[in-house]
Amino acid sequence: MRKPGSKKGPLKGSGGRGRKALEGRGPTPKAENRPYHPAAKRKAAADRREQGRPRPQAKARAQGADHVAGRNAVLEALKAGVPAQRLEIAHGIDSDERVREATKLAAAAGVALAQVSKYELDQRTGGANHQGVALKVTPYHYKTPADLLRLAEEAAQPALIVALDHVTDPHNLGAILRSAAAFGAHGVVIPQRRSAQMGATAWKVSAGAAARVPVAHAPNLARTLDEYKQAGLFVVGLDADAAADAADIEIATGPVALVVGSEGKGLSRLIRQTCDLTVSIPMRGGTESLNAAVAGGIVLYEVAKQRRPR
Repeated sequence: MRKPGSKKGPLKGSGGRGRKALEGRGPTPKAENRPYHPAAKRKAAADRREQGRPRPQAKARAQGADHVAGRNAVLEALKAGVPAQRLEIAHGIDSDERVREATKLAAAAGVALAQVSKYELDQRTGGANHQGVALKVTPYHYKTPADLLRLAEEAAQPALIVALDHVTDPHNLGAILRSAAAFGAHGVVIPQRRSAQMGATAWKVSAGAAARVPVAHAPNLARTLDEYKQAGLFVVGLDADAAADAADIEIATGPVALVVGSEGKGLSRLIRQTCDLTVSIPMRGGTESLNAAVAGGIVLYEVAKQRRPR
């Protein structure tokens, strides 16, 4: 068409190209498939849990797992003889008595000294308040559950092995190692996942016992306990609801694997079913339970008392 009074020719059309602009983009994606939707974030978190992968934030925090950060903490770790690879000090920090003493202790122990930037320390310690000082801890070399059996055989004594059912506090792990050394245990078994691991805290709390009592990793604790039973060990679980008294473990003179449960829930259902016997510690009214390390130490003492020559 031509507008009235216009000298121009017919109006040009789009040649059909404008129709594409009217076409839709298809159905709206599901909420879980839209990256920034809360439902998509929940689905991604569920997938990570199923595959055993850490969250991005957890990955950042894990970077400091092999470092002791802070002037007091570093000094205490060096005094306790925690195995370390390197003492790291930030450039330009105000040196005080703690830093000078830590440097002397590191030199005496053969620990390397390195000067780094504050940014590097932030990254290596996972953003902890390092005060310009950090200690890189030597990675722990774990044994296998079978190694602990061999150590017991070489000692020519009935095996005494402590198994921890997802004890997550490294202070408890270190304290149990100390009790295990005091009462003659041949080793401690911990799960590879969802359990406290041998880091600086466990080393420090063990007060040197970690150097004498080996720790083994168990990919599957229930299966490891079954293997111990096949090897002739009697598996005893520490359970607050058990009827048997820990002081009356008559089988303690033979090979024993003592299982200590987690701080909050105690023994898991599968581990409780795997045990040959569960025992409890009698307590007066008003006290519901004991700390995992304290309870483990008491039962280890009872086992050692049963094994004492009469």
